[in-house]
Amino acid sequence: MSGDVTIRALGAAEVETAVEWAAREGWNPGLADAAAFRAADPDGFLGAFRGEEMLACISAVRTGEGFGFIGFYIARPEARGQGIGWRVWQAGMARLAGRCVGLDGVVAQQENYRKSGFALAWNNARYQSEAPRIPEADTRGIEDAAAVLFEALLAFDAACFGLPRPEFLRGWIAAPGHRARVARDAAGAVTGFAVLRPCRAGAKLGPLFAVDAATARALVADAAPHRPPGPLILDLPEPHAEAVALAQAMGMEKVFETARMYTRPPPPMQREWIFGLTSFELG
Repeated sequence: MSGDVTIRALGAAEVETAVEWAAREGWNPGLADAAAFRAADPDGFLGAFRGEEMLACISAVRTGEGFGFIGFYIARPEARGQGIGWRVWQAGMARLAGRCVGLDGVVAQQENYRKSGFALAWNNARYQSEAPRIPEADTRGIEDAAAVLFEALLAFDAACFGLPRPEFLRGWIAAPGHRARVARDAAGAVTGFAVLRPCRAGAKLGPLFAVDAATARALVADAAPHRPPGPLILDLPEPHAEAVALAQAMGMEKVFETARMYTRPPPPMQREWIFGLTSFELG
């Protein structure tokens, strides 16, 4: 029964546990995800507890004044079918009440998400390859993100994500093992941003934001040689034909897809610049 279950925010060590659960579910989280995700919203991870034992978790991360994103919705196998997952879901949604809420959900579960007020916006897909064909591109203009004025990088990221997320961005580019790289034009304006993120298996390239396909190829060519052993993974919006073409040209195969859904129209974003999502967990 769920009557003796309490819901509360997770501490840092408990967020690490949530990431470990995600690994057991086959989600292949990044090695530094827990600290970077928690930096986005320190109270944004919730857990359902019976005593000191965590039974289920969810992330309900707030960004700005009017946006939130749901992720890490996991119940331990032995806690399923008891209403505990539903309670933690309700707590996450309550934390984001009054905001536009987004998620990347299992495609087959869309009807259940619709019951909570979500509508399909588009599908995202994961592409990966153990031996990707690295694009031929001039990478001499690619530099470390730390060399770029943070406000300029924040503005470019906000144009792609839909709104500024300074706390998350600082943590993401500085996370141990992350290779954060930026492209700029002749005038010094940011034209691309990518982070290579080591994972339990291989690495994910996310975000991969670029004003055009040539810049995206250059960022991939810069990042891919530095990946650890294992697959290179790129999560991308399926309606973006150039992003799909880039992944296919690299010999990457689609392994699954998600339904990107929102409870109301999302913040305006430069979707044609999104060649790779930051993450399925935080958007």
